[in-house]
Amino acid sequence: MRDTVLIVEDVELNRGILCDMLEGDYRTLEARDGIEALEVMAAHQEEIAVVLLDLMMPRMGGLEVLEIMAEQHLLDRFPVLIISGETSPEIEDRCLTFGAFDFIKKPFLPSLVLRRVKNAEALFTYKNRLEEQVALQTAQLTRQAEALRAKNAQLREMNEMTIELLSDIIEARNLESGTHVQRVRAFTRILGLRLMEKYPEYGLDRSTVDVIALASMMHDVGKIMISDAILLKPGKLTPEEFDMIKQHTILGCQVLNHTSYMWEEDYFSCCLQICRYHHEKYDGRGYPEGLRGDEIPIAAQIVSIADCYDALTNERVYKKAFSPETSYEMIMNGECGAFNPKLMRCLEDCRAEFEAQLRRNESSVKPGAALPNGKEEDQ
Repeated sequence: MRDTVLIVEDVELNRGILCDMLEGDYRTLEARDGIEALEVMAAHQEEIAVVLLDLMMPRMGGLEVLEIMAEQHLLDRFPVLIISGETSPEIEDRCLTFGAFDFIKKPFLPSLVLRRVKNAEALFTYKNRLEEQVALQTAQLTRQAEALRAKNAQLREMNEMTIELLSDIIEARNLESGTHVQRVRAFTRILGLRLMEKYPEYGLDRSTVDVIALASMMHDVGKIMISDAILLKPGKLTPEEFDMIKQHTILGCQVLNHTSYMWEEDYFSCCLQICRYHHEKYDGRGYPEGLRGDEIPIAAQIVSIADCYDALTNERVYKKAFSPETSYEMIMNGECGAFNPKLMRCLEDCRAEFEAQLRRNESSVKPGAALPNGKEEDQ
């Protein structure tokens, strides 16, 4: 069972602080330098969940440890978080290039370290499960006659599983029913197909719309980095709390960048666009960058309406669900911010399809199932 954090730090006081910080959540192992750390890793590979690694140590420093771990494929087994007093961007970039999962600067906040450890463990666990499933698929695909077709199918399937697994993490953190991202995906596809047919100048085809719909499931991945006290707060957020939760658009891109090596370029680019820009508004009053008009990637514009419609038509802890009619009118009347006029006309065209999808969603929820109660930040 992976329930142990290895602390690699030459200063005994720092090791003690980190051990106390993790007590209650993890068992801990300690090493005073890189050589000792590699010995501990070899003896406890099946127990270690995360490694906290200092850079400046006697006998063997952190960078050399990272190189050896990469050669021995140990970085595939558990994530490494660098904790160092080094402030040079070049050093941080070098660590991440060598395969470190994250970089924490000293002096550190105990709560920050614990949160980073938990996030790293969660993402890495899902990554490893994904890789096991991909390995099984690879074994099947290699038996097929068309090797190129098999490779493309494998890559697409890997991307889909990546999104499915990461979306599971999002929903679990947000305490939702587990269907919000699937609903947004369905609405995104309906709206995207209508935009493809009505406005060919956007250059969409069915394959691109399918990529956008799947990538839409990553729109809130950054919420796994937001404090529980804010994310799970029952009721309206304060302005200060709202400013913090708005950071999920930027944090989500950081999460995706840590897994960039697993993605096909089209999926990765689309996920980044949606994650960062799905709260931008057509009149420039959105966030995080205040983009205006078609400065906003069209994938993010589509998902923005789909996400808004789903938030309106489903219950939250701070509001009842609005009817489909009221939700539609709120969007069309600009009560939820400004959207692309072309997309508004597409929504008008496919209003009946949205409402039919709502009925399918309702019929798929078993009697007695929990209602979604995650926080929608556009409150």
